[in-house]
Amino acid sequence: MSASPSIHVTSIDATGTTLECKIRPSPDLRRFFTGEPFRTSYDVPIEDVPEGVLAIPVLAHICPLAWTQGADVYVEEVDATFARALEDVKATLLSMYPHFLEGGQLKACRTVEVAPEGGGESGLLFTGGVDSTSSYVRRREEEPTLISVRGWTITPDASDDGKWADLRSRVSGFADERGLETAFLESNMLSALDHPMVLAHFGHLVDGGWYSSVGHGLGLLGLCAPLAHARGMDDLYVAATHWKGVDLEWGSRPDIDDYVRWTGTRCHHDVYDLTRQERLDLIADYVETESPDLALQTCNARMDGNCSRCEKCYRTAIGLRLSGLDPNDHGYQFSDEDYPEVRRSFERGEWILGHDERYMWADIRDRVRETEPCSELEAEFFDWLEAVDLEELVAAGESPIHHRLLRAGARNAPNGVYTTFYPVWNAAKTGYRRIR
Repeated sequence: MSASPSIHVTSIDATGTTLECKIRPSPDLRRFFTGEPFRTSYDVPIEDVPEGVLAIPVLAHICPLAWTQGADVYVEEVDATFARALEDVKATLLSMYPHFLEGGQLKACRTVEVAPEGGGESGLLFTGGVDSTSSYVRRREEEPTLISVRGWTITPDASDDGKWADLRSRVSGFADERGLETAFLESNMLSALDHPMVLAHFGHLVDGGWYSSVGHGLGLLGLCAPLAHARGMDDLYVAATHWKGVDLEWGSRPDIDDYVRWTGTRCHHDVYDLTRQERLDLIADYVETESPDLALQTCNARMDGNCSRCEKCYRTAIGLRLSGLDPNDHGYQFSDEDYPEVRRSFERGEWILGHDERYMWADIRDRVRETEPCSELEAEFFDWLEAVDLEELVAAGESPIHHRLLRAGARNAPNGVYTTFYPVWNAAKTGYRRIR
């Protein structure tokens, strides 16, 4: 009889500002891991952080993957509060994805109630986009530390060094203007996993990617645990992507993020009570009273500003107009002449869209119905948006069928075949990647 699937986390080590540990999967799970140790670099020393807290970042990333196989995860020591939080998060994910998540147990030699280092501080995961900026506006009296992460949308690869430098510069400038602290984390969280293989197996079962649809709420918050302990953060905020009434399978939701906790720190899914347009309204009020030169960064194509031509840039620029702001004053180039181009891009299926974009454009449409257009071109676009079938637009923007078939082939390939096959598949899908 073969042994049950399992993953062992060993050799957890904190040296200076760097955390490293080893992941040892059972043979039937090796294809989901690259063999790299799990590493994260912080900008504060973490040598004095208890081992039970140091285990949280890696557990937050490998446990959801283990649950796809019904695998148990073994670790020497873990914070007892986080161990209980994992059970709550697991219950949510299993109810959301019963067709491919089976469950599994965290088996620790020791569960420890770590003495908290609470210092009344708070932290906010921050990119400078609409969601995180609106969360900052709401929480600004707490003066939260702004936390930015390299390892997901900005990879650890040298090719992304420029993007990371741009993000650091932008976030640092935002923080300096407001007298805030910053924290910059770098992790190989998705390259320690064989993320392409994970996508090949499970990407077709979710709307988006593995990390966006399953792992990023627990993963990003868990990654911050050693930092939160070292800096005495009682509260840690992550801004919502969606809002009340949007019922989508997504890896960051109130019934995930609000459950994440460890001794001394509670996590919060923030601004969920506001639609995206209402978050822009909140930002508009802040612009009017405190920050007239505020620039947002939402672009999917670049980090050193906004391209003002992608779907997300157009969506944000129009949303700013509907909140009473000139997008040209806040990081975008937009004029009435762009409205016909937005319509053409939709009708030609030029954008890869998901159901969350449908909700976001429906939110814009609701505001359009309350707004008097300022020009003929704007009026024509408003009339079109009110009449168009958003479901059909989403369907027109789905990824081509041959990309989905290529991914299905990768799921069933032996490891040796897969390592040859994946670069071809990856090249084929270039240009269709969507990061919300």
